[in-house]
Amino acid sequence: MELKDKTVLFLGSSVTYGSASGGVSFADLMVKECGIKMIKEAVSGTTLAEIDDTSYVSRLKKIDKNTKIDLFICQLSTNDATKKIDLKIIEQSIKFIIEHVKEIFACPIVFYTGTYYKDHHYAPMVQLIKKMQKEYDFYLLDLYNDPEMLAVSKED
Repeated sequence: MELKDKTVLFLGSSVTYGSASGGVSFADLMVKECGIKMIKEAVSGTTLAEIDDTSYVSRLKKIDKNTKIDLFICQLSTNDATKKIDLKIIEQSIKFIIEHVKEIFACPIVFYTGTYYKDHHYAPMVQLIKKMQKEYDFYLLDLYNDPEMLAVSKED
């Protein structure tokens, strides 16, 4: 897909926001490098699971249904793991997000995982999203298991 002048909706938490880099994330770099139009719905510390009005699900519901979205990119938040949210609730939230985007925006969907994260609650989330990819037919960028990402030093 040619991205120039396409509207991309990014949904996520701190990584999508760019909290470790002054609010500049890969989404902002895509604006500069690819010429996309960006909608960045990113709030640090938030979860996929609908546990409050800052969750991914809650924020996604508030996006104008008449907005033309060409591509949807969603972060598999580590906050759900940190907060020990039940995997079934996470699965229901991901399912809602997928179905909502398909129904309302009718565009390709991409999920991306975090890089390796030493929390025994996140690995099952990665396995879940891989399983759901087969069922719901979306793209997945698995940074958690990517050999090149695993080779990056902590300093870098």
